[in-house]
Amino acid sequence: MLRVSNLSLTKGKAILKDLSFEVKPGEMLTVLGPSGAGKSSLLRCLNRLDPADSGEVFLNGAEVRSLDILDLRRRMGMVFQTPALIPETVAANVALGPSLRHETVSEPEIQELLQQVGLPPELMTRQVETLSVGEQQRVSFAQVLANKPDVLLLDEPTSALDPTAALTIENLIKDVHSRLHTATVLVTHDIPQAVRFNTETLVLVCGSVLARGNIQDLVNDTGNTTLQKFLKGELTGQGPEQI
Repeated sequence: MLRVSNLSLTKGKAILKDLSFEVKPGEMLTVLGPSGAGKSSLLRCLNRLDPADSGEVFLNGAEVRSLDILDLRRRMGMVFQTPALIPETVAANVALGPSLRHETVSEPEIQELLQQVGLPPELMTRQVETLSVGEQQRVSFAQVLANKPDVLLLDEPTSALDPTAALTIENLIKDVHSRLHTATVLVTHDIPQAVRFNTETLVLVCGSVLARGNIQDLVNDTGNTTLQKFLKGELTGQGPEQI
């Protein structure tokens, strides 16, 4: 579904360094690392919000630079750290993606999408600014799901939420991922959250892969001293001198 080959990005300094990985349909990859490790930049390169300097990204065998940008972002849906919504009704936000392609989402379809993300259908006429941040983030998920994506890119989607709302979104992610059989890339700096998802995990430090494997195995990998420094909160990811 998603294949990344030798991806690198520089913005005055090296942000990503020669990253390669694959995510198959139905698989979830957690990208874990300290702030400044390049996690969000990686997601932005995957759907061409940022142009990579070198390397390739393939979606179902097609290099993403060969795809129409609207089609790419439909198929590779991204949920950001804070809800990226337009100042309109919930219904208008959910239908935004299809409307850009001159497609219509019916009222019953919008209600079904809201139910999928745990929101009552009667919210569809509400202005999004009247909702809580947690509700707005669920609208963001419904907005992405309206595009019927092949891949979900989740950029620390619970970082702006309180613990209760964060757990609600975590459960929503697990449900959507399982039900739709998407390939999912979840970015987080929250180690307990990564453990709760219990997936294949890529640990980034200074734009490079420090470790990869199931998160439970990584937590128990006492032989990797740099990884253990990160897990203990002793690594910030700001400079190679820490490694």
